[in-house]
Amino acid sequence: MRNLSRALIEHGRIITTVEKAKEVRPFVEKLITLARKGSLHARRLALAKLPDREAVEKLFNELGPRFKDRPGGYTRVIKRHERRLGDAGKTAFLELLKAGETKVRTKKAAPPPAPAPAPRAKEVPSQEASEPETPPASEKSETPPAS
Repeated sequence: MRNLSRALIEHGRIITTVEKAKEVRPFVEKLITLARKGSLHARRLALAKLPDREAVEKLFNELGPRFKDRPGGYTRVIKRHERRLGDAGKTAFLELLKAGETKVRTKKAAPPPAPAPAPRAKEVPSQEASEPETPPASEKSETPPAS
C-alpha cells in the first residue's frame, strides 16, 4: 500500500493490477483528504501512514490545494486490455484527476420511470345505460300506410 501510494503521489499515474488498484484507492484518497485539511496534526497522521517525507511534502503542498474544493473521488481506475507478462494478470492505470477535472460518465443516465397511470373510477351503471337504445324517429323505417 505504502509503495503504490508513494509511486502514485510521485508520478501521478501508475500501472498495476486491477485488484491492487482497487485496494490502494481508498488508502490514497484518505491521505489526500488529510492533505486537504493541511494542519500539523493531519501532516503527522499522514507521516504515520506514509513514512516518506518527500511524498508527504508533495501531498500537502500540491495535491491538497488541487483538490481543496472537491468532496471526494480524487483517483480514477482505467482498465487496460493488455495483460501482465508472466502471470497474465489484468492490468489497470491508477491515476490522480487533474485540477478542476470531473469524472465523465460513459453511459447515459437511465431515463426516469414512466408515471403510473391514474386508477379509473368504477362506472356505476345507470338506468339510461340499461335501457335498449331506440333509434330516433327520423331513422325509423317507414312502412307504407295500408289502404
